[in-house]
Amino acid sequence: MNIIIDDLNGPEVAELLNEHLRDMFAGSPPESVHALDMDGLKKPEITFWSAWENGELLGCGAIKELDGEHVELKSMRTASRHLRKGVAKTILEHILSQAKERGYTRISLETGSQESFEPARKLYERFGFVYCGPFADYELDPYSVFMTKTI
Repeated sequence: MNIIIDDLNGPEVAELLNEHLRDMFAGSPPESVHALDMDGLKKPEITFWSAWENGELLGCGAIKELDGEHVELKSMRTASRHLRKGVAKTILEHILSQAKERGYTRISLETGSQESFEPARKLYERFGFVYCGPFADYELDPYSVFMTKTI
Protein backbone atom coordinates (compact mmCIF):
# COMPACT_ATOMS: atom_id res chain seq x y z
CA MET A 1 0.00 0.00 0.00
CA ASN A 2 1.34 3.41 -0.98
CA ILE A 3 0.13 6.35 1.16
CA ILE A 4 0.66 9.81 -0.30
CA ILE A 5 -0.18 13.40 0.50
CA ASP A 6 -2.96 14.02 -1.97
CA ASP A 7 -3.93 17.26 -3.72
CA LEU A 8 -7.59 16.13 -3.92
CA ASN A 9 -7.72 16.64 -7.69
CA GLY A 10 -8.28 13.04 -8.80
CA PRO A 11 -11.73 11.70 -9.69
CA GLU A 12 -11.23 8.61 -7.52
CA VAL A 13 -10.72 10.73 -4.42
CA ALA A 14 -13.73 12.91 -5.29
CA GLU A 15 -15.88 9.80 -5.66
CA LEU A 16 -14.72 8.35 -2.32
CA LEU A 17 -15.33 11.63 -0.51
CA ASN A 18 -18.79 11.96 -2.08
CA GLU A 19 -19.60 8.44 -0.87
CA HIS A 20 -18.35 9.42 2.59
CA LEU A 21 -20.55 12.53 2.72
CA ARG A 22 -23.62 10.63 1.44
CA ASP A 23 -23.18 8.04 4.19
CA MET A 24 -22.72 10.68 6.87
CA PHE A 25 -25.87 12.57 5.84
CA ALA A 26 -27.85 9.33 5.50
CA GLY A 27 -27.15 8.37 9.12
CA SER A 28 -27.19 11.68 10.97
CA PRO A 29 -29.18 14.91 10.97
CA PRO A 30 -27.44 17.63 8.92
CA GLU A 31 -26.48 19.66 12.00
CA SER A 32 -24.65 16.61 13.38
CA VAL A 33 -22.54 15.93 10.27
CA HIS A 34 -19.02 17.26 10.70
CA ALA A 35 -17.41 15.65 7.64
CA LEU A 36 -15.57 18.10 5.41
CA ASP A 37 -16.33 18.50 1.74
CA MET A 38 -13.66 18.88 -0.92
CA ASP A 39 -13.27 22.65 -0.36
CA GLY A 40 -13.00 22.13 3.40
CA LEU A 41 -10.25 19.56 2.92
CA LYS A 42 -8.22 21.92 0.71
CA LYS A 43 -7.69 24.47 3.49
CA PRO A 44 -4.07 25.11 4.51
CA GLU A 45 -4.50 23.68 8.02
CA ILE A 46 -5.47 20.28 6.54
CA THR A 47 -3.13 17.53 5.35
CA PHE A 48 -4.95 14.85 3.35
CA TRP A 49 -3.54 11.41 2.56
CA SER A 50 -4.80 8.78 0.15
CA ALA A 51 -3.84 5.10 0.08
CA TRP A 52 -3.32 3.31 -3.23
CA GLU A 53 -2.46 -0.16 -4.43
CA ASN A 54 -1.99 -1.15 -8.08
CA GLY A 55 -3.57 2.13 -9.22
CA GLU A 56 -6.69 1.64 -7.08
CA LEU A 57 -7.74 4.00 -4.29
CA LEU A 58 -8.14 2.05 -1.04
CA GLY A 59 -8.94 4.81 1.42
CA CYS A 60 -8.06 8.17 2.87
CA GLY A 61 -7.58 10.19 6.02
CA ALA A 62 -6.57 13.68 7.08
CA ILE A 63 -5.50 15.84 9.98
CA LYS A 64 -6.57 19.38 10.74
CA GLU A 65 -4.21 21.49 12.82
CA LEU A 66 -6.04 22.97 15.81
CA ASP A 67 -2.92 24.53 17.32
CA GLY A 68 0.82 23.86 17.40
CA GLU A 69 0.38 20.73 19.55
CA HIS A 70 -3.12 19.43 18.77
CA VAL A 71 -4.60 18.02 15.56
CA GLU A 72 -7.96 16.57 14.67
CA LEU A 73 -8.34 13.35 12.70
CA LYS A 74 -10.70 13.93 9.75
CA SER A 75 -12.11 12.09 6.73
CA MET A 76 -11.08 8.54 7.64
CA ARG A 77 -12.69 6.41 4.96
CA THR A 78 -12.05 3.01 3.42
CA ALA A 79 -13.39 2.33 -0.06
CA SER A 80 -16.33 -0.07 0.29
CA ARG A 81 -14.58 -2.71 -1.85
CA HIS A 82 -11.68 -2.80 0.61
CA LEU A 83 -13.40 -2.96 3.98
CA ARG A 84 -11.93 -5.31 6.59
CA LYS A 85 -8.58 -5.61 4.82
CA GLY A 86 -6.58 -3.45 7.23
CA VAL A 87 -6.74 -0.27 5.13
CA ALA A 88 -8.00 1.98 7.95
CA LYS A 89 -5.45 0.51 10.38
CA THR A 90 -2.59 1.22 7.98
CA ILE A 91 -3.78 4.75 7.21
CA LEU A 92 -4.25 5.51 10.91
CA GLU A 93 -0.76 4.20 11.73
CA HIS A 94 0.65 6.45 9.00
CA ILE A 95 -1.25 9.52 10.19
CA LEU A 96 -0.24 8.99 13.83
CA SER A 97 3.38 8.61 12.78
CA GLN A 98 3.26 11.74 10.64
CA ALA A 99 1.54 13.77 13.37
CA LYS A 100 4.19 12.75 15.90
CA GLU A 101 6.98 13.48 13.42
CA ARG A 102 5.54 16.97 12.91
CA GLY A 103 5.71 17.60 16.66
CA TYR A 104 2.06 17.31 17.61
CA THR A 105 1.39 15.83 21.05
CA ARG A 106 -2.37 15.22 20.89
CA ILE A 107 -4.80 13.97 18.27
CA SER A 108 -8.57 14.09 18.77
CA LEU A 109 -11.56 13.07 16.71
CA GLU A 110 -15.31 13.24 16.42
CA THR A 111 -17.20 10.22 15.16
CA GLY A 112 -20.76 8.99 15.23
CA SER A 113 -22.47 7.46 18.24
CA GLN A 114 -24.72 5.19 16.15
CA GLU A 115 -24.17 1.45 15.77
CA SER A 116 -22.89 1.89 12.20
CA PHE A 117 -19.85 3.74 13.63
CA GLU A 118 -18.94 0.96 16.07
CA PRO A 119 -16.17 -0.50 13.86
CA ALA A 120 -14.53 2.94 13.71
CA ARG A 121 -14.80 3.44 17.47
CA LYS A 122 -13.31 -0.02 18.09
CA LEU A 123 -10.39 0.78 15.78
CA TYR A 124 -9.69 4.03 17.62
CA GLU A 125 -9.93 2.25 21.00
CA ARG A 126 -7.36 -0.33 19.82
CA PHE A 127 -5.00 2.53 19.00
CA GLY A 128 -5.31 4.00 22.49
CA PHE A 129 -7.87 6.72 21.89
CA VAL A 130 -10.00 7.42 24.97
CA TYR A 131 -13.41 9.01 25.17
CA CYS A 132 -13.49 12.67 26.07
CA GLY A 133 -15.73 15.70 25.94
CA PRO A 134 -16.13 18.03 22.98
CA PHE A 135 -12.99 19.82 21.82
CA ALA A 136 -12.29 22.77 19.49
CA ASP A 137 -15.66 24.17 18.33
CA TYR A 138 -17.69 21.01 18.93
CA GLU A 139 -20.63 20.89 21.31
CA LEU A 140 -22.34 17.98 23.03
CA ASP A 141 -24.50 16.14 20.51
CA PRO A 142 -26.26 12.78 20.93
CA TYR A 143 -25.03 11.80 17.44
CA SER A 144 -21.37 12.51 18.25
CA VAL A 145 -18.67 10.75 20.24
CA PHE A 146 -15.35 12.45 20.99
CA MET A 147 -12.03 10.68 21.49
CA THR A 148 -8.46 11.80 22.05
CA LYS A 149 -4.96 10.36 22.29
CA THR A 150 -1.58 11.62 23.45
CA ILE A 151 1.06 10.95 20.81
